[in-house]
Amino acid sequence: QVQLVESGGGLVQPGGSLRLSCAASGFTLNYYIIGWFRQAPGKEREGVSCISPSDGRFYYLDSVKGRFTVSRDNAQNTVVLQMNSLKSEDTAVYYCAAARRTFCDRDWSYYDHWGQGTQVTVSS
Repeated sequence: QVQLVESGGGLVQPGGSLRLSCAASGFTLNYYIIGWFRQAPGKEREGVSCISPSDGRFYYLDSVKGRFTVSRDNAQNTVVLQMNSLKSEDTAVYYCAAARRTFCDRDWSYYDHWGQGTQVTVSS
């Protein structure tokens, strides 16, 4: 059974850091593109980042460039989103998603498998 599970969300003060993990079971992540998406209350889901099977890394929001880093740990079958210098506008539910494709895409409809989401709240 294909499953993705996110972890690492929580409450953090502005300027703080969180490390989100996306763990896969039932399939091997290194053959898949893995996207990170987020959805804030009352807003549409938006693509944040993606990592390809060839380790290409993409950041779709100008606001996260230089602050967020996506990486793979193939031995753990996990993808990590390291988020630093967090801002209140980063508050959202964060999802990871997978698709067995070569190239990343920011369109959420491109992805076949989704995790349940993890809440990130940035507040003082």
